[in-house]
Amino acid sequence: ITHPPIVESGPLRDLIEFPPDDIEVIHTPRECRTVAQAVPEEGDTDAHVRDCVRSYTEDWAVVNRKYHKLGTGFNPNTLDKQKERQKGLPKQVFEADEMPDSSSYHDDQRRSMSIDDTPRGSWACSIFDLKNSLPDALLPHLLDRAPNEEIDRHNEEHRKANRHRELFALHPALDEEEPIERHCVPEVPKEHFGQRLLVKCLSLKFEIEIEPIFASLALYDVKEKKKISETFFFDLNSEQTKGMLRPHIQTAAISTLARSAIFSISYPSQDVFLVIKLEKVLQQGDIGECAEPYMVFKESDAAKNKEKLEKLRGQSEQFCQRLGRYRMPFAWTAIHLMNIVNSAGSLERDTELEMKRKGSWSERRNSSIMGRRSLERTTSGDESCSLTGFRPATLTITNFFKQEGDRLSDEDLYKFLADMRRPSSVLRRLRPITAQLKLDISPAPENPHYCLTPDLLQVKPYPDSRVRPTREILEFPARDVYVPNTTYRNLLYVNPQSLNFANRQGSARNITVKVQFMNGEDPNNAMPVIFGKSSCADFAKEAYTAVVYHNRSPDFHDEIKIKLPASLSDHHHILFTFYHVSCQQKQNTPLETPVGYTWIPMLQNGRLRTGHFCLPVSLEKPPQSYSVLSPDVPLPGMKWVDNHRGVFNVEVVSVSTIHTQDQYLDKFFALVHALDEHIFPVRIGDIRIMENNLEAELKSSIAALNSSQLEPVVRFLHPLLDKLVLLVVRPPLIAGQIVNLGQASFEVMASIVNRLHKYLDTSQDMHGRNGLLSSYIHYVFRLPSPGGLGGSVHYATMARSAVRPASLNLNRSRSLSNSNPDISGTPTSPDDEVRSIIGSKGLDRSNSWVHTMGCKSAPWGSSPGSAPETMQVGLTSSLSGFVASFSPSPLICLCFLLSCSPQLFHEELALQWVVSSGSVREGALQQAWFFFELMVKSIIHHLYFTDRLESPRKNRFPERFMDDITALVSTISGDIVSRFQKDLELVERLNTSLAFFLNDLLSVMDRGFVFTLIRAYWKQIYALQNPTLESLRLDFLRIVCSHEHYVTLNLPCSLLTPPASPSPSVSSATSQSSGFSTHVQDQKIANMFELSVPFREQHYLAGLVLSELSVILDPDNEGMFSLHKKVVSVVHNLLSSHDSDPRYADPEVKARVAMLYLPLIGIVMETLTQLHDFTGPQGAAMGGSGEEAEGEGNSLISQTVAMAIAGTSTPTPMSRPSSFLLNSQASRQHGSFSAESSRSLLICLLWVLKNADELVLQKWFTDLSVSQLNRLLDLLYLCVSCFEYKGKKAFERMNSLTFKKSKDMKAKLEEAILGSIGARQEMVRRSRGHAFGSQENLRWRKDMTHWRQNSEKMDKTRAELEHEALIDGNLATEANVIILDTLEIIVQTVSVTESKESVLGGVLKVLLHSMACNQSALYLQHCFATQRALVSKFPELLFEEETEQCADLCLRLLRSCSSSISTIRAHASASLYLLMRQNFEIGNNFARVKMQVTMSLSSLVGTSQNFNEEFLRRSLKTILTYGEEDLELRETTFPDQVQDLVFNLHMILSDTVKMKEHQEDPEMLIDLMYRIAKGYQTSPDLRLTWLQNMAGKHSERNNHAEAAQCLVHSAALVAEYLSMLEDRKYLPVGCVTFQNISSNVLEESAVSDDVVSPDEEGICSGKYFTEIGLVGLLEQAAASFSMAGMYEAVNEVYKVLIPVHEANRDAKKLATIHGKLQEAFGKIVHQAGKRMFGTYFRVGIYGPKFGDLDEQEFVYKEPAITKLAEISHRLEGFYGERFGEDQVEVIKDSNPVDKCKLDPNKAFIQITYVEPYFDTYEMKDRITYFDKNYNLRRFVYCTPFTLDGPSSPRPTRSPYIKTRINIIHKEEIISTPIEVAIEDMQKKTQELDAADGPPGIKLWRKSHVCFPQGPLEVAQVFLSEIPSDPKLYRHHNKLRLCFKDFTKRCEDALRKNKSLIGPDQKEYQRELERNYHRLKEALQPLINRRSPSFINLCFRSTHRDSFSRMSLRKLDL
Repeated sequence: ITHPPIVESGPLRDLIEFPPDDIEVIHTPRECRTVAQAVPEEGDTDAHVRDCVRSYTEDWAVVNRKYHKLGTGFNPNTLDKQKERQKGLPKQVFEADEMPDSSSYHDDQRRSMSIDDTPRGSWACSIFDLKNSLPDALLPHLLDRAPNEEIDRHNEEHRKANRHRELFALHPALDEEEPIERHCVPEVPKEHFGQRLLVKCLSLKFEIEIEPIFASLALYDVKEKKKISETFFFDLNSEQTKGMLRPHIQTAAISTLARSAIFSISYPSQDVFLVIKLEKVLQQGDIGECAEPYMVFKESDAAKNKEKLEKLRGQSEQFCQRLGRYRMPFAWTAIHLMNIVNSAGSLERDTELEMKRKGSWSERRNSSIMGRRSLERTTSGDESCSLTGFRPATLTITNFFKQEGDRLSDEDLYKFLADMRRPSSVLRRLRPITAQLKLDISPAPENPHYCLTPDLLQVKPYPDSRVRPTREILEFPARDVYVPNTTYRNLLYVNPQSLNFANRQGSARNITVKVQFMNGEDPNNAMPVIFGKSSCADFAKEAYTAVVYHNRSPDFHDEIKIKLPASLSDHHHILFTFYHVSCQQKQNTPLETPVGYTWIPMLQNGRLRTGHFCLPVSLEKPPQSYSVLSPDVPLPGMKWVDNHRGVFNVEVVSVSTIHTQDQYLDKFFALVHALDEHIFPVRIGDIRIMENNLEAELKSSIAALNSSQLEPVVRFLHPLLDKLVLLVVRPPLIAGQIVNLGQASFEVMASIVNRLHKYLDTSQDMHGRNGLLSSYIHYVFRLPSPGGLGGSVHYATMARSAVRPASLNLNRSRSLSNSNPDISGTPTSPDDEVRSIIGSKGLDRSNSWVHTMGCKSAPWGSSPGSAPETMQVGLTSSLSGFVASFSPSPLICLCFLLSCSPQLFHEELALQWVVSSGSVREGALQQAWFFFELMVKSIIHHLYFTDRLESPRKNRFPERFMDDITALVSTISGDIVSRFQKDLELVERLNTSLAFFLNDLLSVMDRGFVFTLIRAYWKQIYALQNPTLESLRLDFLRIVCSHEHYVTLNLPCSLLTPPASPSPSVSSATSQSSGFSTHVQDQKIANMFELSVPFREQHYLAGLVLSELSVILDPDNEGMFSLHKKVVSVVHNLLSSHDSDPRYADPEVKARVAMLYLPLIGIVMETLTQLHDFTGPQGAAMGGSGEEAEGEGNSLISQTVAMAIAGTSTPTPMSRPSSFLLNSQASRQHGSFSAESSRSLLICLLWVLKNADELVLQKWFTDLSVSQLNRLLDLLYLCVSCFEYKGKKAFERMNSLTFKKSKDMKAKLEEAILGSIGARQEMVRRSRGHAFGSQENLRWRKDMTHWRQNSEKMDKTRAELEHEALIDGNLATEANVIILDTLEIIVQTVSVTESKESVLGGVLKVLLHSMACNQSALYLQHCFATQRALVSKFPELLFEEETEQCADLCLRLLRSCSSSISTIRAHASASLYLLMRQNFEIGNNFARVKMQVTMSLSSLVGTSQNFNEEFLRRSLKTILTYGEEDLELRETTFPDQVQDLVFNLHMILSDTVKMKEHQEDPEMLIDLMYRIAKGYQTSPDLRLTWLQNMAGKHSERNNHAEAAQCLVHSAALVAEYLSMLEDRKYLPVGCVTFQNISSNVLEESAVSDDVVSPDEEGICSGKYFTEIGLVGLLEQAAASFSMAGMYEAVNEVYKVLIPVHEANRDAKKLATIHGKLQEAFGKIVHQAGKRMFGTYFRVGIYGPKFGDLDEQEFVYKEPAITKLAEISHRLEGFYGERFGEDQVEVIKDSNPVDKCKLDPNKAFIQITYVEPYFDTYEMKDRITYFDKNYNLRRFVYCTPFTLDGPSSPRPTRSPYIKTRINIIHKEEIISTPIEVAIEDMQKKTQELDAADGPPGIKLWRKSHVCFPQGPLEVAQVFLSEIPSDPKLYRHHNKLRLCFKDFTKRCEDALRKNKSLIGPDQKEYQRELERNYHRLKEALQPLINRRSPSFINLCFRSTHRDSFSRMSLRKLDL
């Protein structure tokens, strides 16, 4: 904006302005590991050394964006800081968590009265209970009549108090990968260490102790055949033994007394060995002889061999005296390192142990044993080789191998080591030297004390210099390590390897080599730079190799370590002198005789000489000035061993951070330093370079850097890049010409950067930035200080002539920069000038830029080789501004002034990049991030050090630089569009690099300029509508918007208002400066809430973000479906970042920030239909949990995957997102967003609503149409469900779910199907963010990325769960209070408009919905207050218009009245009382509320599981109290009516208490419900409610027949009242119509006196008392009958329904019904003979424990085929649980129970199986199986004969609306035994008759294998004699005929069986026939006897028993 609004200073002012201290460049001292800095000791060193040392010691130059951490990349919501922000949250109290224990319901003391005493318990007792309970606290001033405004204000104050400031602190962070906008701060460059291992040498002990022994340790890698560490020398000799060497030892430096060492291993592997070598003082005799005593003598025999030992000790002392300075090899051993690390005591597989068995050597671990641990994967090396986590081990090495004199070389050692790993090792056969070496091996600690580096510097902490130190041992890594040098180190290792003196004349046998480092040829020039070994001085001037006795061609294994001087001259060399040592003391024989000389010059052509050398050896001392020549040169007059052949092999290795050891790097540095020092000619190699060809050489050396090895390039990366930058910034002056090296440097930089990227791809961050390069830019890179490379004058400085000839009509075109090779300039002495320029900081830049003569006609790049061959078309426009002539022009002799003599690096870089082409441009694109970041750091450096950060941004940069940047952004955007299909990986990198670049520019350049760059990018990318590009654009936007001053950039304070003009005239209203008429005002408000042009111009970035959101979420926008989550997270991330930003903590400021997002409300309203439906069933259960409800509702396979399998990549354009959800509910549009995205979007919406200015919102709501407002209300409704509190239990449940694994597998499978991503790309993807094309819920990367590890821990601790629940509770409360605030604003807005009714209903709906969810006590208080205010403002709303809502409200209030939390109860009872009062005031009675409350109570009681009547009783008492206190209405009938209502409610309550007691007893529960329903006979609505409750309970228990009966009863009840209301012929005439379905239905007839007429207000007003309701009930009933298998009843139900549909001409419904009927009758046919209904039992209950039930008898209906044992077990178990197992007894017989004989302390149950019983006349009608099992009234069972016989209970018809029915009448029919027998035989015969096929036969066979026992016995008893009583003749005869019939049937059955069986059953058939004949013969005489005679029959009781039992058994069959 041109005129920023005038705002007082303060937080709002800070919002508009960038802070002055935004950016600074800090020089932070680099941390030095060592106490003293590592620098060369010599003072004056050459330039290269100076540069290197400076590079290793100078401070880091770090750009600090002070507020950077406030950008979204560091959003505390995504970091661990979330926890801190959640501290001090109040605990919200939720009813759901406060559940009282269910045990408190089972109150055994409370005796319920006998069920049939009174229909509803007794009034008296219940009122007594009520009077005695305590009310809750009354709300003060509740009954005062205050004005509504006052009430609203009061409510608002309460709501606003103690609110949580930050909404997002309560919302769990989005589950994202590492956020793309987070730029990790690169690691500080530091010295490289591998995995570190601490080895402590504790003791070395031999069997005999006769002389000092010296030890050394080193690591070797067998596979690489390489020594991978320097040697560590240690001395474990006792002081006494050391004393033997006294003459030879100078005082030992403490550094040489170290006994512990830290080894570093970069590439641990199974091939690493720790090799220990021992040496001793040289003595006469070869190694074998000298080692013999050590093998022979044992310590135990010391006394025995005392003399021999004394002799040996004496000899040793002599040798020590004489030969103390020489050593000889002695013994060695090796430890396989990985065995120590990996093994845990189980060394069976390892060779070492086997060797020990053979007595050769051993390893023992003194540490406790444990199983192999799984080691973490290391950075490199083998899988199992990690040295970081193993348990420290103490090793005792008992055996050493003696050294073989001819096998000392490293080659031999590698063979031995390889051999050691084999089971049959040769070494094992050797005789060992027994000794004991104890070592401790452990992982090195982080910061060990008393440590010395390989250069002997003390490492911090080093508290005391007198303590024995630990040495760090330098590593020689097995493979290259790519780490830049950061410390000065300059070491040389000389390893003599072998010597061949076989052809040398003369005596030379005991040979040692003396090594010296010389800086001249005089013997005194030996330098003290050779490191001492052990127990000696730190440095020595010479070193001797060990002697192999009598060997003319010895091998050596010594390592001589030298500290190189920093600057070497041609005179430095290494001198080797060979001596013969005479071991025997002879007369006139010197101790050592020189036998040869050779040397190695250190420098060759200025480069350090290293490598393998095979040198000739001279017999004489070398002559003068030998040191400059190599010994290979045949010097005249010298004698050489073996004719000047090479006889001495030596290897020289350097470890140096000064010498690159790479010829190309050396040459480059040498040339640059030559320039610097201005020393010509320069010698490089054998060439001398003169000044005139220096330029060509310099350019070629720059280009040749590409050929250098990568390892040295990386090691010298910092000095190398510094030099290249310097060449760009300060073009050197060669031979009077300015030489331009910008292009060359740029090209080589690009190639180096790409090489690093390509070969070191492991060290990249998620943006593909190489760690080495990013840390170079971040810490090392700086603009060179003014004043030339070396501070000398030899750099071009251009001066401007004061007068420019006007005649030269110069085109104002580009300065040619130094990339134009043809500009010549004359150097002047610039120092003063430069100083004055730098001094005058305010220099006017606009004309200080160079103007060159450009001839327009000259084609671009006409000079050869200087310009690209092909130009991209896109460039031409942007280049036209800086096309300049490259052809030499005579006018260029002008002198020019560059403002600050040197070039500015960023300007040069931008120019080079823009003009680059071909492979160079490609290289720069590949690593664009590097050049972008360099440019940014350069800009900031420049601005900071020239104090320009204060100057206005518009004037900071020259125009041409801005043009270059514009061109650059434009071409790169073009690249993104043109390449994204070819090389997505590159394009992703390019895109993020560009975004970070623009983000950085926003900190330093003009905001408007950067916005034009963004717009340019946008236009190019927007041109193609493609999801991939869209995703790139989102990444870009997200990064740009992560700027810490994002809000300031958006101009938050400019309300979209033009400044007011004095007269609001018409013309001015349209003109720019309009004052505003209301119209304009409205337009202004609308602009703030819509993505209008003014909004997008004003708030540019916010406009972009919201436009993206709206585009992607637009359901018509195909293919963007996969980006939902991504775009939502962009917004979510921004808002959550603002939320936690301390700068916006002030509410007024936050409101300004929220204004940037007002259009979000509209956007979310648009997407309402697509949001995940949190109100649905799965929504309620788990919608919020994000993790589980992740996918699209309940689809099993994600859509995109389904598509991919089908072969299309993204959902096809025809299908709308909503319709391809695999949900069943595809018809409703809900749910095309995942739950997670929807939740994020809604929390963003709530944030805007919470923080936006209320007045602004109110104005906007005024403009919205009713439908829009209702849409907003729907949105709030959804928010309520979305943020509902889940409850602690839910968190615990979620915690125990462990389906993570399967989910990850599914996601990986999805990924595999979706993207055939190559492994390399996948690596990058994994380290980066999103995979394109993947569905928004594919989160497969989660388990692979390291930063996600923590979220995998599923099992959380109790405290964590508590914390989660606490957060969730606070979030739910805050979210709901925000919704409440919004509702209040809406109410205030609409209360003045006409459309209020339609909106207020919606408000009420949201309010009620929020009451129905799990809410905290705090929220409910606010919610009830709002509800009371709403009812008092619009009473008619509730009582006349929204009557359904009234019912709902009553239910919610009652539920809260029964809450366990007293504050909720207090508010709910207050609300309920006021509701009655308001209803009364409208029309002097409150029938509506009365009825609704009564109904609510009943449904509450029926449905609520955890409902506590004690609490409700208190609330009722509170309401009574209010009634008594209410003075205003004391005179009316109101108090009495309240009292009546409360008493009535209390009655229902008391009944339900009993229900609670019997919660677990389903039968009892249904009985009680039945009784309550009966009590509501006069109140149809309530009876209906209770019948439905019962139906629900039955369905739960699968009693479908009973549920159906309940529904039929409900329907009958409705029909009764409907027929009273309206007379429609086709409707059923009351319940009579239903009696075919069940005769019990007549109970529902409304004939009693106290029936309410349905016309009365509020009666039968429920939704069921309508025709539709009736139809619904009947349809449900039909469905339940069908489930119960009672298809005949289905038909009866439909008979009632069909006329209704016929009357309505509803063909569709009729078709459905007839279809269902066809199905029903079909099933009757199919299932004929297979149908089963209930099984019935008579249950008697006895004992005082049962209370009301004592002595009651019931018929229980159980599921089909329930055995007696099952029901017996069930009841016994149930009552056993209730009374105690030992208290319950089942009476085992079915005889009548004599109560006197029972134990009164026990509970008794008697169970008998009964069968339905029908009289003969009934049997005529009951034909089918269904008839015999439906409408049952009588049952029969048989008991053994006693005085009374079988009894038949007669209850209500069954099935009924409950499963157990009281027995109301018993009659006993006494049957004589013979009657029983007849009945039995008839039954048997019928069975046989029915068995009309194989199944029947089988049944018959089963019962007749043992034939005679049954029927025969009966015949013999009853028919053997004719009865005496004439009355029995008839029976006798009847029985005889029965038997006749029976045998006939048996014969038929046998015949039939014969025809059916196979051959295998022949034998069985014969057996049956035999049995049959036997039976027939036995029966023949009995059947044929007819004459009546009188014989007394006398029965034995046992028979009598067996008959009755037999009849029962047959019943079973």
